Amino acid sequence: MPQKKVLLVVGLGNPGDAYVTTRHNAGFMVLDEVAESFSISIEKRKFDALFGRGLIEDSEVILAKPMAFMNLSGIPVQKILNYFKIPFEDMLVIHDDIDLAFGRLQIKENGGHGGHKGLKSIIETVGGNNFVRLRIGIGRSEEKIDVANYVLGKFSTNEKKLLDRITKRARDAVVATTCKGAKKAMNLFNDKKLISSI
Repeated sequence: MPQKKVLLVVGLGNPGDAYVTTRHNAGFMVLDEVAESFSISIEKRKFDALFGRGLIEDSEVILAKPMAFMNLSGIPVQKILNYFKIPFEDMLVIHDDIDLAFGRLQIKENGGHGGHKGLKSIIETVGGNNFVRLRIGIGRSEEKIDVANYVLGKFSTNEKKLLDRITKRARDAVVATTCKGAKKAMNLFNDKKLISSI
């Protein structure tokens, strides 16, 4: 009987209280929502990451939050992949994306990093880009503000009102991706709707 596949689900963010509610930590927020929904504890600390193992419905997963800063995310991810003998093709990475409007989600296979330093680090460290991403739209600032300052800034008051709905819908996208596969999940979640109109 073949061994059951284990999937690695990574949420990207920066460690530390100062970054908890910033736009760049959208990946952490969604991973926490998944962990809570499926009673998966992500409190094991090893490989410069927090992680835990459990089930999303019938799919065995490892949920991980790299505790290196964003631009070094690839190193802990590579260590976890190596330790659990998971090919990087069996990985889902959840990250914020300024090129998607706030409130939009998109599941994507392959592709570049689009300037996202966490993704760039992972692609360079694991040696390939053939993994699935869940992009969490944070939009771009309407003011003339440096991109780094924008993504490291906190969500606006109006955005915070929608965050719970966004993280829950993103959690559902993670469930669909891990249990039904990326292609089917794309059909369900890659629409043009903003979360505010759902």
